[in-house]
Amino acid sequence: MARLFHALAHAVRQPALAAFVAAALALPTLSAPAFARGPENIADVAEKVIDAVVNISTSQKVDSRATPMPQLPPGSPFEEFFEEFFKNRRGQGGDDQTPRSPRRVNSLGSGFIIDPSGVVVTNNHVISEADEITVILTDGTRLKADVIGRDQKTDLAVLRVKPTKPLTAVKFGDSDKIRLGEWVIAIGNPFSLGGSVTAGIVSARNRDINSGPYDNYIQTDAAINRGNSGGPLFNLEGEVIGVNTAIISPSGGSIGIGFAVPSKIVQAVVSQLQQYGEIRRGWLGVKIQQVTDEIAESLNLKPARGALVAGVDDKGPAKPAGIEAGDVIVKFDGKDIKEMRDLPRIVADTPVGRDVEVVIIRKGKEEKKTVKLGRLEDDKPVKASAKSEPQPEKPVVQKSLGLQLSAMTDEVRKKYKIKNSVKGVVITGVDSNSAAADKRLAAGATIVAIEQEQVKAPADVQRRVDSLKKAGKKTALLLVATAEGDMLFVALPIE
Repeated sequence: MARLFHALAHAVRQPALAAFVAAALALPTLSAPAFARGPENIADVAEKVIDAVVNISTSQKVDSRATPMPQLPPGSPFEEFFEEFFKNRRGQGGDDQTPRSPRRVNSLGSGFIIDPSGVVVTNNHVISEADEITVILTDGTRLKADVIGRDQKTDLAVLRVKPTKPLTAVKFGDSDKIRLGEWVIAIGNPFSLGGSVTAGIVSARNRDINSGPYDNYIQTDAAINRGNSGGPLFNLEGEVIGVNTAIISPSGGSIGIGFAVPSKIVQAVVSQLQQYGEIRRGWLGVKIQQVTDEIAESLNLKPARGALVAGVDDKGPAKPAGIEAGDVIVKFDGKDIKEMRDLPRIVADTPVGRDVEVVIIRKGKEEKKTVKLGRLEDDKPVKASAKSEPQPEKPVVQKSLGLQLSAMTDEVRKKYKIKNSVKGVVITGVDSNSAAADKRLAAGATIVAIEQEQVKAPADVQRRVDSLKKAGKKTALLLVATAEGDMLFVALPIE
């Protein structure tokens, strides 16, 4: 190749070109495969931490009955064959309800050691139904594990084993510091083949995959396959910055879309499980919804932000603090609430019993409230309520906003099975071509208020709509209650 360049330069009689070619040929050659390998210290990190990654083997007793014979068309040529086959499987008597001996179902997942004394972190779904849990170390040692605590909402669990000698442990890193495109390493037990290492990058942060109220996942393209659940996601410092929890895949195998619980959430959950054996989350006692552009316009809130309070629990901390339905919470304990899903996470992470400053927007003005935070109980019923005035005795029916409206009467309440606590104007029909239909409003729902003003009769609805139209408003913000009493704000265009 060098001779070719020199010959070409000489042929065109360009000494400068010849000198340039010579200098270029003296430069070190870049190897394409070097780029494909990624960071060269992946092997060093894997070697350093792999002994702290464990397999989680679980078993569960399942009471099983004989498989019933499939339903076949009368006269099917296979009927006699299947009847004989299933009779033999069931045993004498041929009763497909005859109990069989309990069988044991086994499954495998991953986990990692965070304390040399034997504290292991994994996913809750890995061990949730298990009768027996065994932690298997990289050298094959099997240790029986006990559950210290578990949390379904973040899908995390903490186990304890009793080793004969200190175990290799890993430390948590700061998941808030990771950047998009940063290299990460996933180690686990995919397809029950034993420990394996995969590498990739951080594809996204703060992912909400609708798996729970506190979704805030790290998305990565590092291969996370079946059996990787509960395994660690490492940065290049060998620190755990996430717990591999879920994948999106039509086949069960990795297609480059995996999700990990950030270490910031994991550390808080693990700390409480170790200390209390349970999770103690803060509780505000409000029902919230997203502030859409339409709702923000009706509230004179620019830009759209915060969490809209759709209802307030009668026994919750928010009510005595003066927070009401229609308020938009834009800041909690000094932290900005950029969108609705920020609030539950921040409230849950705030210590129970603490006095917290809450900044709200009410009727276009900013106000501050102080709330003494309660404790969230998993089985605590959240009952939204709103103040209302007595309804008229005589029903009046009219149309507005593409809705057919009726006053609340005993007959209407009984027809739509509306709870006694729900007050307002009942929707008895919806124009299929209206915006109300697009918003999925249906007969049986009740309009409690419009623009935070209570309504008790159909005429009140039209009066408020006319007033808003006169004021130049393009949308009307309705507070709507379901028959069960759940509250929801809906913005409808004013025609």
